[in-house]
Amino acid sequence: MIPLFSTEQIRKADEYAAGVLDIPGIVLMENAARSIYEITFRTFPWINSLDSIGIVTGKGNNAGDGFAAARHFANNNFRVEVLCIAKPGELRGDALKNYLILKKLSVKNDLISLKHYKTIKDIKIMSRCAVIFDAILGTGAQGEVREPIKSIIEELNELNSIKISIDIPSGLNANTGYGNTVFAADLTITLAEFKKGLFFNEGYRMSGEVIKGTIGSGSEYFDSLDVNSYLIEPEDALPGIPIKDLGANKYSSGKVLIVAGSGLFPGAAVLTSKAALNCSAGAVVLAFPRSIKEIAQIKLNEVVVRPYEDDYCEILTIYNLKDLQEKIEWADVIAIGPGLGRAKETSSAVIEMIRRYPGKRFVVDADGIWAFNKKYSRYNISNCVFTPHHKEFADLLGISLGGLKADLLTYGRKFVKKTGAHLVLKGAPTIIFTPNGDALINSAGNPGMAKFGTGDVLTGVISAYISCTENVEEAIISAVYIHSLSADLLSIQQTENCYNATDILNNIPNAVKFIEKSVL
Repeated sequence: MIPLFSTEQIRKADEYAAGVLDIPGIVLMENAARSIYEITFRTFPWINSLDSIGIVTGKGNNAGDGFAAARHFANNNFRVEVLCIAKPGELRGDALKNYLILKKLSVKNDLISLKHYKTIKDIKIMSRCAVIFDAILGTGAQGEVREPIKSIIEELNELNSIKISIDIPSGLNANTGYGNTVFAADLTITLAEFKKGLFFNEGYRMSGEVIKGTIGSGSEYFDSLDVNSYLIEPEDALPGIPIKDLGANKYSSGKVLIVAGSGLFPGAAVLTSKAALNCSAGAVVLAFPRSIKEIAQIKLNEVVVRPYEDDYCEILTIYNLKDLQEKIEWADVIAIGPGLGRAKETSSAVIEMIRRYPGKRFVVDADGIWAFNKKYSRYNISNCVFTPHHKEFADLLGISLGGLKADLLTYGRKFVKKTGAHLVLKGAPTIIFTPNGDALINSAGNPGMAKFGTGDVLTGVISAYISCTENVEEAIISAVYIHSLSADLLSIQQTENCYNATDILNNIPNAVKFIEKSVL
């Protein structure tokens, strides 16, 4: 896994480089600028000296990186347009030094244009640039973006140029991945180490490709730090993939009970059941209302449908727990929630089932999560894996969606530390929170997954993988990554608009093979 760092850790790394290694700040800035220049060319090799480069700067060290990078481009015969938002008197330290160097060069070198921002019309200067660098706000910026920077970012986002952020997109909080107005980068060259905010929330959407640049201080300091946020890599998905031994039979290969579906939402139960059986579980039983059992039986050949009496109300109630007792005790894992509905009787049944069987492992999704809204702390749910999307998780906690997104990692960590449960927070990207407080960010997946049914498939995959192992964390990591990788492989062959949950499910074997071939 790739460790992700906080702004505080990055700041202390700069202090370490200057105070312990005795590397002057101006040298660190020069190393960063050279790295920015080289990475730009590796990423966009079509750029040539006939193209104009635009750089918009603020007043901090991020601006200093921009001034220094401008010099490297001009020294290689690029026309460079630099627009400085800050007034000369607002620049300090190494940023001021690089500004003064660039200013002197601009007098002698016609390729360099250095101007100070006066009105929003000045942004038009950038419209003739093939590439625009964002060096406005660095990792130290906090809170909402204010004017005039807010309008400047919005205007820059409208331009068709290739956009590159230095260190982090301006307006993005490097810890929370949140921002009200964020520069829309095609590429972010993040300096020294990866910042966690680049990979979730607005950071995931606005950072583009993220490539690590260097400031020349090495990695020894970062290697010594404790981190609790990571980016999942393909090789991390391998350990949790179930392996069947030669003596395996259908009952030793993972037994999954699916408690899902209702008269209003029968399809979710079908998808979850198929996913569990197709993803290594040896035996899958679907508990389903008797009055509508034919709906499930017609669509499920290998899955056993275990009907329970519903008196034609087509929902699960607490009275059905006795009917299901044998299968609950039989199962290695119980997946509960998809399509169950939100009737009061059903929610009570979900809570009571989990309460009665603290030794069983549950994967709780959709309407199963709804049953615990605002009252999850009353119950022992340490044996559960909760799989909400963002809105479901906000409702579970009793907070607004906006409040959740403003500090996503903190809320996720608090939930798992308080409950002892595992949390799979579905989204772009999906984040796995473990009971020890680690946040594992999925690096696979694409917008084509944003369709009905994909979450039901994921519930089935997670349940199947957990049923085959004692290592719940490894199983969850593999299930989440492979589910998303399946969609990524589909996107190579067709557009993201054209595949659905069933396609993702059917392509999971190819995703597993892809991991096995590429990692082993």
